Amino acid sequence: MFIGLKRTVWQRLLWWRFRLFQQHRHERLVLEQVEGRPLLVLPGVMNPALFRTGPFLARCLRKHPLPAGATVLDMGTGSGLLAIVAAERAGRVVAVDVNPDAVRCTRINALLNRAETRITVYHGDLFAPVAGERFDLILFNPPFFGGEPDGPFDQAWRSNSITRRFADELPAHLAPDGAALVVLSSQGQEAAFVEAFKQAGLEVTVAARSDLTNELLTVYRIAPPAAQGSA
Repeated sequence: MFIGLKRTVWQRLLWWRFRLFQQHRHERLVLEQVEGRPLLVLPGVMNPALFRTGPFLARCLRKHPLPAGATVLDMGTGSGLLAIVAAERAGRVVAVDVNPDAVRCTRINALLNRAETRITVYHGDLFAPVAGERFDLILFNPPFFGGEPDGPFDQAWRSNSITRRFADELPAHLAPDGAALVVLSSQGQEAAFVEAFKQAGLEVTVAARSDLTNELLTVYRIAPPAAQGSA
């Protein structure tokens, strides 16, 4: 009970901090430094400097083994942070986002970080832009909350169908020894995502976990049963 109350108090404090001191950074063009990388964040794109899931998954990605010349898909790329970090080691990176502002943002940041020759950016819904392609690693920082999104920016926060659709389509886009790294928060639909992966016949293991007082972040490694321990 004490832990639950402590998380609730921290959630309210952080919410007020966001409203009073950070929200304005979502409404204008800003240049941020995230995980040692300069990122230009456009209005209407989730700012990874203000939220902890993207940087946490980026740190986990840096520790994750990749085969030589690996292909990586950054699903829901946003500002392009994960695509840029993946490009440090991967042979080819594809970034996809349903928000056209995020697509523009990622292309700018690929140029800013001199990774434009290794990152291809597509506008589209989930796996539609990469139909028929398979990847050694798929990254996803999904919308955590259910509900109908209120405009393009809100699609980064909520969705009524993303859980099942991503889980069902994921196996067809993984290379034989491929895996996905998905970051989830205890504040959102974590249990629903995990259950959807299992119902799709995928193995789910914990790759990293961080207790941030107001929420628990977990990076899950998702793979077909035969690929567990291979990628």
